[in-house]
Amino acid sequence: MYRLRESAIDVLYRILRPVLFRLDPEAAHHLGLVALRMASRLGRLNPLRMPALENPREVMGILFPNPVGLAAGMDKNGDYVDALAALGFGFIELGTVTPRPQPGNPRPRLFRLPQAGALINRMGFNNNGVDYLVERARRAHFRGVLGINIGKNRLTPVENALDDYLECLRKIYPYAGYAAVNISSPNTPGLRDLQHGENLDRLLAGLKSEQRQLERRHGKYVPLAVKIAPDLEPDNLEALARSLRNHGMDAVIATNTTSARPDDVQGLPYAAETGGLSGRPLAGPSTRVVAELTRMTGGALPIIGCGGIFSGEDAADKMQAGAALIQVYTGFIYRGPALIPELAAFQHPTSSVSAPSSKSFR
Repeated sequence: MYRLRESAIDVLYRILRPVLFRLDPEAAHHLGLVALRMASRLGRLNPLRMPALENPREVMGILFPNPVGLAAGMDKNGDYVDALAALGFGFIELGTVTPRPQPGNPRPRLFRLPQAGALINRMGFNNNGVDYLVERARRAHFRGVLGINIGKNRLTPVENALDDYLECLRKIYPYAGYAAVNISSPNTPGLRDLQHGENLDRLLAGLKSEQRQLERRHGKYVPLAVKIAPDLEPDNLEALARSLRNHGMDAVIATNTTSARPDDVQGLPYAAETGGLSGRPLAGPSTRVVAELTRMTGGALPIIGCGGIFSGEDAADKMQAGAALIQVYTGFIYRGPALIPELAAFQHPTSSVSAPSSKSFR
């Protein structure tokens, strides 16, 4: 029955995808989410609804129903949590959210490269602000793990970035399973400067101090996962990994999109557009970062692997490199909802990594 349902979903998406792909990518994104929400309102009659997908994994002191998550960017404002939950994700990451609403970069800002199984985006943290997202998260019925990805407003100087992250962390803390700290989007000027040196140490120290205070106030521990870029030089990656461990971060998300343009996208329509590249061309670079982080930390820092996951075999590559969990975004766009049960049912290597400081609260 499970396989029959998965096949039916796959067939349905194969029919719908050409229609969606004729639309502007951002319009298709919005229409697809609205359609998912409408379908979810049918309850048990929802043709896309999957039964509970159990392949449990404990990471960061949290028991994840299965290791397959939705990466940030799909549901920036928390408007579609329950609709996406019906597809079988073990965890869903909302955002990136900033303290104040902001429109993001001018359109067009999202581009498909179907020949390469890729996307380029320069969205620029468009969102309705943290207060809006918190209200949606509060109302959600999702029983999996809800991550919330936080960032800084575009007009906030890098030297004041900590203020923005702290404001977001305080407001999301009661509703988040974990907080993802985005310091790696290529679409906010200066943001990647937070991955280095004093900027990084000041940010991580401030977040860790606030996390301790919030734990005492709310009586629960919400782990901090830092999302990094795939474009770091080896020395910079090693320094970053050392800082993450020294400051007691609970996990790292590897990786965000890349500013590079590999050979397999050169010359394709839209390849020259500025923004972050995701999808199949990111698979190799992101997996290499996962492997390097595993080596540099001795496996002591849990890694959420993200980038170019289109199949169970792709997920296995991330797991074998050291990832404890995986996230999808572009693969979900190209493969559709059938990708989720395929990944959740795949027999990943068992991972026992967890952050020593993490405490179970679910």
